[in-house]
Amino acid sequence: MAIYRLLKNFTMDPEKVSCIIAAYEQALHTLCVKDRDDPLTEMVAKTIIKIAQTGAHDPAQLAAQAINELGVR
Repeated sequence: MAIYRLLKNFTMDPEKVSCIIAAYEQALHTLCVKDRDDPLTEMVAKTIIKIAQTGAHDPAQLAAQAINELGVR
């Protein structure tokens, strides 16, 4: 999965990593993305990580903000 590969490049506490993974899963579920090789998965992962670095902690908020920022539905 794109999220795990990307998270290897960051040093974060386990709680934040769990939050990011939950947001990623929620975003993909909302977007009905089942194919984990879909290029959209990497775009979602990168966007969620970027948003999380600003201090956001809530998985639902991260997922919604990432979807909004990407302009996909």
